[in-house]
Amino acid sequence: MPGGSHVDAVLFDAAGTLIELREPVGQTYARMARSHGVELPSWRIEDAFLRILQRAPPMVFPDATREAVPGLERRWWRDVVRSTFRAADSTVRFANFDAFFDALYTAFSKPEMWRRRSGCREVLEALRQREIATAVVSNFDRRLPEILDGLGLARLFDSVVLPSDAKAAKPDPRIFELALERVGARASTSIFVGDSNERDLEGARGVGMRAIDVASLATLRDLTRHLDAH
Repeated sequence: MPGGSHVDAVLFDAAGTLIELREPVGQTYARMARSHGVELPSWRIEDAFLRILQRAPPMVFPDATREAVPGLERRWWRDVVRSTFRAADSTVRFANFDAFFDALYTAFSKPEMWRRRSGCREVLEALRQREIATAVVSNFDRRLPEILDGLGLARLFDSVVLPSDAKAAKPDPRIFELALERVGARASTSIFVGDSNERDLEGARGVGMRAIDVASLATLRDLTRHLDAH
């Protein structure tokens, strides 16, 4: 690249890096729970959700067929949501938890629940113009490609790699290595942009990639200038 070292590929985390929810998880859970007869403060749900998510097992099913994965991912999320409400208030009882969960799971699959982070599309288009390969490497589930498509981003990636593709989740090196293989790039000439120190930055460095914390960028638009400066 002009003014900097050669870069063949830039790989990105998804949620928290390229895209974000339009409202906090706790607010959505609280709003939808209210319509199913359960009243809890959004801050309490948010706190419980973050604690449950942090200790949840990776969304990896190494022995599952590709066809079985969406159902297993859905069951994984059902356990997280159930545990979240139990942690928020153990006395809470839904008249029909499955109906609530179905509505919640469907809601988060809709692109309109999400938005592109500032500068997202612009930086991806700039990387395409420079003929730099781009990919998403995310621990998200199989709803992600539809969300990216609905946000007008899918066409800007050469590949989207999920745990169900690699049979591994970040920071496992296998998911990074699969993404690099798919875009035909070497780790030494590739960059990863993410928001989690352990999953994204340390994971990418572990396979020999340069890693950039998205928090170090005023907006994603600044990424190209950041690359040129190195």
